Amino acid sequence: MSWFDTAYAEGGTPTWDLGRPQGAVVRLADAGVFEPRGAAILDVGCGTGEHALFFAGRGHRVAGVDLAAEAIARARAKADDRELAADFLVHDALDLAALGRTFDVALDVGLFHTLGDEDRPRYAASLASAVRPGGRAFVLCWSDRNPFGFGPRRITRRELRTTFRAAAGWRVEPISGETLETRLPAGGVAAWLARLSRRA
Repeated sequence: MSWFDTAYAEGGTPTWDLGRPQGAVVRLADAGVFEPRGAAILDVGCGTGEHALFFAGRGHRVAGVDLAAEAIARARAKADDRELAADFLVHDALDLAALGRTFDVALDVGLFHTLGDEDRPRYAASLASAVRPGGRAFVLCWSDRNPFGFGPRRITRRELRTTFRAAAGWRVEPISGETLETRLPAGGVAAWLARLSRRA
């Protein structure tokens, strides 16, 4: 059982599971970056599916993948309860080519900062394999603007640029400061929002 499976075990709710989409994702959607309606969206590291279901409710074709089987089970239950169409799969984000599908947009909220150095190039290539040429990806991750202490590894802008520039197929657009909302007492942590374009 992975650490992520343990986080969901026995009905647990991890600090990153808000029960709603991140404000940063809602703001992106309201700005129209996921249009047109019906675009195919992949939520990588989807957890219990709030982002995928948010987009399904807006008329998009969505799929969510996560390694934690319990998280995927909860996501499927939410989809049934809300009568929304979304595909949820237990799947490795380092092997998205095995899905045999490509998407217009990929979304990563909180996955990138869990990866070790050796897995980052694999992930960038994996993500590229799942996004059509001309498509986009958005990565929201913990920032080095957070003080050191608890929580995952802090990520620098340079690390994001280096990882995705080195992977064939990506163009790195501006990386901006954002907030990653959590159930932690402060309610949120400093984050980076990386915008990526898949080269045609």
